[in-house]
This record gives sequence, C-alpha cells and structure tokens, in this order.
Amino acid sequence: MASRIPILSEALAAGEKATAVDAAMVTKLTDMAGDFAVNLMIALIILVITVLASRWISGMMRRTLLRVRGFRHDQTVLSFAVQVVRVVVYIIGLIAVLQRLGVQTTSIIAVLGAASLAVGLALQGTLSNVAAGVLLLILRPYKVGDVIEIGGVTGSVQRLDLFTTQMSNANNHKIVVPNAKVLGDVIINLTGQKTRRIEILFAVGYSANLKQARAVIEGVAAAHELVLPDPAPWVGVTDLRDSAVEVTLQAWVLVDDWWQVKADLTQGVKEALDAAGVEIPFPHQVAVAYEPPAPGPDPVEKPKPEPRPEPLAPAPRRRRSGHKS
Repeated sequence: MASRIPILSEALAAGEKATAVDAAMVTKLTDMAGDFAVNLMIALIILVITVLASRWISGMMRRTLLRVRGFRHDQTVLSFAVQVVRVVVYIIGLIAVLQRLGVQTTSIIAVLGAASLAVGLALQGTLSNVAAGVLLLILRPYKVGDVIEIGGVTGSVQRLDLFTTQMSNANNHKIVVPNAKVLGDVIINLTGQKTRRIEILFAVGYSANLKQARAVIEGVAAAHELVLPDPAPWVGVTDLRDSAVEVTLQAWVLVDDWWQVKADLTQGVKEALDAAGVEIPFPHQVAVAYEPPAPGPDPVEKPKPEPRPEPLAPAPRRRRSGHKS
C-alpha cells in the first residue's frame, strides 16, 4: 500500500502540470485571437480610410489642376493624373494593411524584386501600354474631345487611361485602343487645328460653259456665312473624266462647322447649277431593241466520192517438182 502512494503522487503532479500547460496554451491562443481580431479590425479601418483618402486626394488633385490655366480645358491630364494618384494611395494603404496583419512587407518587396524579371516578361505588353500612356501624356498628340483617326478607325477621344485610349465614333460605339498600338501607329488629329478645309468634287458635262460653272460654284461658297473669307474659296478644273469634267471646290471653315458647311455647299451647288442650266452628267442606261437575225439555210453537204476497189494481189506461183529416172 505504501508503494502505491508515490505513484499516485507522480500521476497527480503530471496531471496538474498538463492542466497548467493546457491553461497556458488556451490563454496564449486567446491572446493571439484577440490580437488578430484587433489587428483585423484596425486593418479594415485602414482599408476604409484608404478608399476615402484616395477619393479625397484625387478630388483635391483635380481641383488643383483646374486652377492651372493650361489644364483647365484639358481633361486628358486631369483624368490621367487623378488615376495615378488613386493607384498610389491604394498601394500605400495595401502595404499598411499587410503590415498591420503581421505580414513582413520587406520580404514581399524582396521577393517581388527577385521576381521582377519574370514579372516584367509576363507583363511586358501591359507595361508597354503604361509607358506609351506616359509618353502620350507628355507628347500630347491629342486631348479629350479631339476627333482622331488611328489605324483606319475614327472617333472622338473620351478618355486616356494608364493602359488604353477610349474613343466614341459617330454611331456612339465605344472603341478601346491599347496605348502601345496608338503610339506605334499613325495618328491623324482631325480637330487638332482651329480651321479645316472642305474639298468637294463636282462633275459637269463637256458641253457646259466651264467659266460659268466655276463662277456659280464660287458664288455659292462665298455666300455661305460660315465659310471663312481668308483664305478665300478656290474653284478650278482638276480632271477630265471619260464622260464629265471634274471641278473642285476648296473652302476653309472652323473645325466645329466642317460637317454642316460641307452638306450645305453640296446641296447649294447642285441647286445653283440646275438653276443656271449647267449639265451634271450621270450614268444613263439606254434600252436598245434587239432582234436576232433570221437563221440562214443549212449548209449543202458535198457528196462523198465512192471508194475505189483495191487491185487484187497476184496469186503465188507453184513450182513443179520432177523425179529423174
């Protein structure tokens, strides 16, 4: 009986030690969960503050740039700068959130630095679009609101982002072009200047009085109130076609008046030429009665000559054989 007492004492001591360890572990886990909950709550608060700060700072940047005379009427720089500021604020807020959650941002930056080559190769198209966007912002070949033509596509510039240029054509189609393609292609800015020239080709008949036709066309252009007097409208014969004489009208107008003035001049010249009796040729289709000729007589067949009989070949001679006695 006495030998069992030390064994029971050791068992009780081991149980008390295990209970103490479990209690310490539970306490440590509880503290860790509490700290993580607090850090998570603070991280969420930082994230909300980041979103609000990005909006406030981007709005402040927009208001600041609007006070600058050079950027007041240029939405290209405004939208680009606001987007860059918003992205930078988001990156700073994300780093703060990761640090609050216990993530070692220095190690992440080191890993990203080591993998920068692979990331650069994988995102070379995206990075080229960003670089092209920065160059487009510096070179300024167009701005928001300009009508441009890129790769055969014409549209009005709606927005210049870090990666793409957004346009809208006359049918209100949304056109998105990567900045790298824009920078590497030919850019035709149709509204980059204050004035623009209208060129319309007219055709008059060969029997028409060319001086009269030129005077009529020039009078219509000069009478239009939106046609600029300097440089003055020009009218001249530019080509001799197969069935008409080509007369070209060139007139200068403001950029915003180009479409309407072109339509007005086309209609006005047509009506003025009709009133002056100047012929405007157009393709005709003449119906000609066609009567097929009567069929001729059948050809007379010549009689075929009768074949001549072939002569008979002579019969072969037989030799007589004699027996000597």
